[in-house]
Amino acid sequence: MRRDHGHTHGESQRQLRVGEQIRHTLAELLTRGAVHDPILSAASLTISEVRMTRDLRRADVFLIELGGGLRPETRAALERASPFLRGEVARRGHLKYAPELAFRLDDTFDEAAHIEDLISRERAAIGAAPENDDGPR
Repeated sequence: MRRDHGHTHGESQRQLRVGEQIRHTLAELLTRGAVHDPILSAASLTISEVRMTRDLRRADVFLIELGGGLRPETRAALERASPFLRGEVARRGHLKYAPELAFRLDDTFDEAAHIEDLISRERAAIGAAPENDDGPR
């Protein structure tokens, strides 16, 4: 899912490809229990996108926990696991540098739910409005 509605803002094909590769690697490491941390083992995380800097030295990892949000203890566990995850990402992706991983809450799901709620309320308000129309004139 593109957080910016499909616009790449000048991201190169390499940035996009490496970001997607890192997303897959992190998802596999976290779902298969490769990180030996009870908090991460119990968490159900969805990594929606990874955005790379031009020099591929930093990866912004957008994720959300099942049920919404990202608990502080989960974020802290991800930060503790970051050196291991960086090494695995570089090794499995055959990258020259292990990119710094910055874990960020993906709030696009919340934004989408909020927009849907606003639309539903507007539809309900329109449907509940009294009919003043006497028909065609």
